[in-house]
Amino acid sequence: MAFQTCRLFLCKVTLLFAVSLFVVAEGQFKGFRKFIRVQDSIHGAVFEEQWFPQKLDHFNGADTREWKQRFFVNEDFYRPGGPVFLMIGGEGPANSAWMLEGTWLTYAEKMGALCLMLEHRFYGKSRPTVDLSTDNLRYLSSRQALADLAHFRTVVGETRGLANRKWVAFGGSYPGSLAAWFRLKYPHLVHASVATSAPVHATVNFPEYLEVVQRSLASENAECPLLVKKASDTLVERLKDPKTYDNITKDFNLCSKLQIQSEMDSAYFLEMLAGNFMDVVQYNEDNRAFEGMVGTNITIKVLCSMMGDTSLGEPYARYAAVARLMMDTFFRKCLDVSFSTNLRDMTNTSWEGSAAGGGRQWVYQTCTEFGFYQSTDSPNQPFTGFPLEYQVKQCALYYNVSAEQLAEAVAQTNEYYGGYDIRSTRIVFPNGSIDPWHALGITQDIIADLPAVFIKGTAHCANMYPARSEDLPQLALARDHVFLLLQQWLKQ
Repeated sequence: MAFQTCRLFLCKVTLLFAVSLFVVAEGQFKGFRKFIRVQDSIHGAVFEEQWFPQKLDHFNGADTREWKQRFFVNEDFYRPGGPVFLMIGGEGPANSAWMLEGTWLTYAEKMGALCLMLEHRFYGKSRPTVDLSTDNLRYLSSRQALADLAHFRTVVGETRGLANRKWVAFGGSYPGSLAAWFRLKYPHLVHASVATSAPVHATVNFPEYLEVVQRSLASENAECPLLVKKASDTLVERLKDPKTYDNITKDFNLCSKLQIQSEMDSAYFLEMLAGNFMDVVQYNEDNRAFEGMVGTNITIKVLCSMMGDTSLGEPYARYAAVARLMMDTFFRKCLDVSFSTNLRDMTNTSWEGSAAGGGRQWVYQTCTEFGFYQSTDSPNQPFTGFPLEYQVKQCALYYNVSAEQLAEAVAQTNEYYGGYDIRSTRIVFPNGSIDPWHALGITQDIIADLPAVFIKGTAHCANMYPARSEDLPQLALARDHVFLLLQQWLKQ
């Protein structure tokens, strides 16, 4: 599930989301795509982590418990009287590489802004509770996160003499949604927001994600998604015969002999393999390498070239070759496709657990707020075998959240924030046409003060990354357009 968001603060569920950018996931966490663990210092630059005393429950005045929330500060560009830029953390550890590089710092240098980044509660080192039990995760929500931002902005504004400065919120993927909602719900505290690749509409079933994946693959080569579909269908047929399991184990370099004892087992396996294509499409040709990400050289072009390479064998064999390429790229000796292992990891409530980097937390948020399940329920996409029912069952298995509770939670989220019908001012919504998450975002102007910037040919959160010479012209123009909007809004 994971939006990892852009993996600005990461992500692996298929997600959104995305900008969320950072963690490590050994399995498929629903929502943004992939968490990759990176260092908190890049290019030798070290930003001191600081700590803010934060309330545990902003909506219960009788609860006085507090915890320490991590944040970073970059004062290099600040000029007295300048604005304050606040980068919002997401579903993974905050990466201080963003205090050194990124489009928002280019804007900050031109505008004389003070730059702050606040890590999201329950991710990274911002740990409000002793563990990740379901009982404690009730304090993890977008509403609590927005209240964290509001309290942080208020106190820092007062203590640093910045109360009367104009604050601008930045975020990508899930943090992009938070940036939009921060402006929506706390307009007296934030003057403007840049909500990049922000899925603002919650939905239990999100089959459109894979529909965009199909279109994005076809934009490279019309045959590509057809070959992927043929390979996926062949694998599904072979999974019906246990006599094929030894060969499948070898073909995909599985860590142990394939065992399919339930529909959850097959769905998990099929989703993991589809995830190879979903990940690449979501982040196609972006500039995540500055964060320490690996695999950025694997693009849609690379995958479609492999799927079209007859020397590798039939489409099924090419599909397996893609899986092995991804394992090699991410330094995995083998592929663990055991759903029982996933269930064990996702129900481990310790901060030391393998899913504590963001997987258990983010999937909880999808089960209690957003949905975002990238199912194979649409016929207009190339994969088979992981329907909505499989996604929803995980909410019950991990957190005892029923399908009815999930549906009600998603409805409440749209009721609270407005979904596509968001009503505010001074929020800009950049999205990329290749990015599957744009299907849940704002891609056309709502009003002049709620403009969309739809960037043809770019993927998740592309406009947030540092500029480079090979960027598409329309991406450079999009960055410039957002800058001009901020200039205009900061004069107001």
